[in-house]
Amino acid sequence: MVTSLDSRLDLRWRLALALAAGLAPAWVAANAPPVKISPDAGSDELAALPLEQLIGLQVVSSASRFAQAIADAPSAVVVLTAQDIRDHGWRTLAEALASLPGLYVNDDRNYAYLGARGFLRPGDYDSRFLLMIDGVRVNDAVYDQATIGTDGFQDMELVQRIEFVPGPGSAVYGSNALFGVINVITKNGSTLGGAQASVSAGSYGERRARVSYGWHGQNGADLLLSGTAYARRGQDLYYAEFDTPEQNHGVARGLDYDRYRSVFAKAAYAGWTLSASHVQRTKGIPTGSFGAEFNTANYTRDTQSFARAGYERALAPGLSASALAYWGRSDYLGEGRYPDPEGVARLNVDGDHAAWYGASAYLTYIAPAGHKLVAGFDLQRNRRRDQFNYDPAPYLPLLDDRRSDTRGGVFVQDESHLAPGWILNAGARYDWDSATGHSFNPRLALIWHAGPRDTAKLVYGTAYRSPNAYELYYAYSGEPGQVANPGLKPEHISTRELILEHRYGDPGQARLSLFHYDMHGLIGQETLPDSGMLQFLNVDRAAVSGAELALERNVGRGARLRASHTWLRSRDGQGVELSNSPRRLAKLNLAVPVFGHAARAAGELQCLSSRLTGTARIGGYCVANLTVSSVRLMRRADMSLSVYNAFNARYADPGGGAFEQQAIARQSRTLAAKLVVGF
Repeated sequence: MVTSLDSRLDLRWRLALALAAGLAPAWVAANAPPVKISPDAGSDELAALPLEQLIGLQVVSSASRFAQAIADAPSAVVVLTAQDIRDHGWRTLAEALASLPGLYVNDDRNYAYLGARGFLRPGDYDSRFLLMIDGVRVNDAVYDQATIGTDGFQDMELVQRIEFVPGPGSAVYGSNALFGVINVITKNGSTLGGAQASVSAGSYGERRARVSYGWHGQNGADLLLSGTAYARRGQDLYYAEFDTPEQNHGVARGLDYDRYRSVFAKAAYAGWTLSASHVQRTKGIPTGSFGAEFNTANYTRDTQSFARAGYERALAPGLSASALAYWGRSDYLGEGRYPDPEGVARLNVDGDHAAWYGASAYLTYIAPAGHKLVAGFDLQRNRRRDQFNYDPAPYLPLLDDRRSDTRGGVFVQDESHLAPGWILNAGARYDWDSATGHSFNPRLALIWHAGPRDTAKLVYGTAYRSPNAYELYYAYSGEPGQVANPGLKPEHISTRELILEHRYGDPGQARLSLFHYDMHGLIGQETLPDSGMLQFLNVDRAAVSGAELALERNVGRGARLRASHTWLRSRDGQGVELSNSPRRLAKLNLAVPVFGHAARAAGELQCLSSRLTGTARIGGYCVANLTVSSVRLMRRADMSLSVYNAFNARYADPGGGAFEQQAIARQSRTLAAKLVVGF
């Protein structure tokens, strides 16, 4: 475990800050020629454009549920494109999101978890973010989890762009959108333009293969089909907390494996869009979490499916309608061996079955008087929110809880042009949940375009999260025991943010955000004093204040720079610093063409300062990733080579109450090579 920032880390921090705040912008300004966009730019070219070139295009829809220029959006919206994904070799949504300002990712060797602006409680299940695939909510119905790791829905090679809307989104989308909305927009058949195969291999037995087919007809019909298989042997891991002869001297052998299979299909014609996805993952657990026997065959299996049907149509000049229906299913199963009070190991199975379906419809009206108005409803039926736990031999049922509920919401958003350069974006939503009651959440944003290059945004909003089925109903009589709490209330957040944006003459943008978050009714797992049992309670308040500086520049001739630095101060209701809350985050991403534009080289540096665990503080870290990719190795073929954690930094994340370890070590240096061939 690292306990303090060493001299090497201090040097890396200084390097990152110098590049982000001084040297890089100066070099860019001196070397950036004008960038021209061809008038017949296709979808691939548009997807590759950096954020600042998209500012004038009506392509961002996740912030308000209607298309608007990024400069008009009531948030500090960030866009990642397919070009970014290719440049940096991101294999999961977690790796892509970790590059964004203010976000950071924890990994406990089973799941990946996303934190935002200093808030990520150890043991959270990513229920404070709303994750959408092509505009459809895919958070499951038991944990309300946004899956961002290898258990997630989407193969990153099929992603056209990612829109991240930081801040409260409940005024538009309802529950879970406390810290942000993530909308993953997938590619279509015309992007692939035929058959495509991808194979990759990497460290620790990593192997991956994908086969896809894309077609686009002259009548506008479009089809994409894809299948992916992945396997990774993993590495043997040492944990000092289990260093005894009976526990293999703290070494977990062959238990870090990861395997998944996924399929994806998408079709579109005459305003209709149909899509479906299925993924099944099995992950070994090397950490001995939740009191399981160390160095035994513990694993989890996650299966997720969703299907979507959407329709859009223009009803009259300035008036359009959108409707969609969706279905989802998620199944989790965890198996492990746990010692009983006599020290005898017993096999235990824990899991859930989640199934849901829903519908959404809304109208968008662009009025001649300078208003853009959207109003509609969402309705979701959680048909199954079932949880179970049992010992299979001999069979002993410990939990069999079966639930269902219904949630719905109505919303309205209005973008009003008050005067030249002034925009008021105002919206509100009323939500009703049959399990936890109702909630009303507004959002107001006053936007001033001070000139063609400068924008100021003043944003106020609230958001909420209904407790999930695990927090409400999970009860377990074993050790440690847990008591259900069906009376648990939703948690709430109110935010205030000032956003200042400056666009350069050459494509580029600098953004400064000053923000303050107040959270109350926070849900946490506590030990009951009378029984020693665990229970989720509304026990805490928290406040986070900070500043965030972000820079994005197109460095001419195809190069791109992104840099950010976030300063934070977080406190709970007693004035104590929040656990797992870094005070500083610094990011640097640079991609440049090399070898006469025959290839691209990309590097990223991510730095986090130290964080509190339950009883200690773990040191900060800087980790660097490097990728070199060919633009066209041969006709319709690309190749890339990536080095993740290139300098083999030793760093860790807080473990949380489920672990003996105060900190869980992150992945050491790994290499991966990939070949993509089109036919």
